[in-house]
Amino acid sequence: MNRRQMISLAALLVAAPALAPTLAGAQEAAVDPYAPIEVEIRDDFETGSIVVVSRDFFLYHVVAPGKAVRYGVAVGTAELVWKGKATIGRKVEWPSWRPTDDMIERNPGAYAKYADGMPGGPQNPLGARALYLYDDRGNDTAIRIHGTTDPGSIGRAVSNGCLRMRNEAVMSLFDQVPIGTPVYVF
Repeated sequence: MNRRQMISLAALLVAAPALAPTLAGAQEAAVDPYAPIEVEIRDDFETGSIVVVSRDFFLYHVVAPGKAVRYGVAVGTAELVWKGKATIGRKVEWPSWRPTDDMIERNPGAYAKYADGMPGGPQNPLGARALYLYDDRGNDTAIRIHGTTDPGSIGRAVSNGCLRMRNEAVMSLFDQVPIGTPVYVF
């Protein structure tokens, strides 16, 4: 083996660990299209922002210019899809939950029993973490990016407007984004 071949082999061995997560992520996404994976994104979104494309059931956390981690989400049913720009105004681990008055009015059989709220925990519909979205005037939109007790809902339009993620995904995102993070929902 000559010097050039040794250097080439060494470079390949050094690069191999760096390639492994990318290949593993691609394989995982092929099996589960909603598994987190790093993808390319338009480079006009600011690093750190969150971009949601509701019709495709994906949330993108922009980690560098033109790069994002893509997560699968569940979104609101057709009449309840929320779109707009917001910022994360509050973050809560194991949040408590109370259905909105509109939710109770639309489906009292499912929600009236929770009118006084439900403490946080593994059975709570908001799951392990919640990111509360606020409008540009500082008002709570009542829309959350949150975990779920129903991971099979990811990739569907089933919620009352909030953006659901698998608990492990929302826990990862929660740890990465600060209060004030811009969120764009299309």
